[in-house]
Amino acid sequence: MARDVVGGAAPRGTLYLVSTPIGNLADLSHRAVAVLGEVAAILAEDTRHSHTLLAHYGIVTPVVAYHEHNEARESPRAVERLLAGESLALVSDAGTPLVSDPGARLVQAAVAAGVPVVAVPGASALLAALVSSGLAGERFTFFGFLPRTGTAHTVAVHAVATLPHVAVVYEAPGRVGATLAALAAAGGGERRAAVARELTKKFEEIRRGTVRELAAYYGERAPKGEVVLVIEGAGEAGQPPGEDALRTQAEALRRSGARAREVMAAMVAAGAPRNLAYRLAHEDAPAVGDRARAGEE
Repeated sequence: MARDVVGGAAPRGTLYLVSTPIGNLADLSHRAVAVLGEVAAILAEDTRHSHTLLAHYGIVTPVVAYHEHNEARESPRAVERLLAGESLALVSDAGTPLVSDPGARLVQAAVAAGVPVVAVPGASALLAALVSSGLAGERFTFFGFLPRTGTAHTVAVHAVATLPHVAVVYEAPGRVGATLAALAAAGGGERRAAVARELTKKFEEIRRGTVRELAAYYGERAPKGEVVLVIEGAGEAGQPPGEDALRTQAEALRRSGARAREVMAAMVAAGAPRNLAYRLAHEDAPAVGDRARAGEE
């Protein structure tokens, strides 16, 4: 197990970020099995879920709960153990830690404390869906789970719908139809897309079509299991939107309640140069004094 000696001080442990299977238990690497068996403890998002995997491989390492509700408390404790020379492994319920899962706080604290951080690569729903989608994957943006409601949702949908290259989105099964319909309404209806579900599992399925076709299909039948959406980029489907089209989109975002910085971010994501995005985000925006007087009236 790796050790790091700094200035003659006691050796520090290593924080391992271990990728675990997203469904098929055989996808745990030999290296991952070795690391999980040798560390002092495993920090797991759901200890019950992790025990199933560990039991399958005969790993008896102690498991400590580490999730979004206790990471503020557990991170300093973990760093103390690492500084004392113990090595720890962080795992999520499935896939690669920190990808739409907790762990960033711990990694940042470990790096700040001078603790070695080592990734043990493995399964990733994001990459599995991307490479099997049939869409170009040389350049892509991962959005994770989109905001559910409000202006943040509108801005995120617009960003995905106007992105010049491939977008990858995680989505809850009951919301797949609605999300695809929102993307179609935002101008992405004719773009190619893939809906990947239950990757590596018995009922794995990848359904391909246009965003509009898939929205109609999943609007009538919600998929089961874990779902990843892969959407073709606007620049890959045709020419990126011109200034007039971008202006129309910016106006629609402002009407939905988006702030100037949110509109600008969406314009940049759509492929607009930053100076154009700034101008479109602030066109027809009332000055501070005008807003104040409007409020007084």
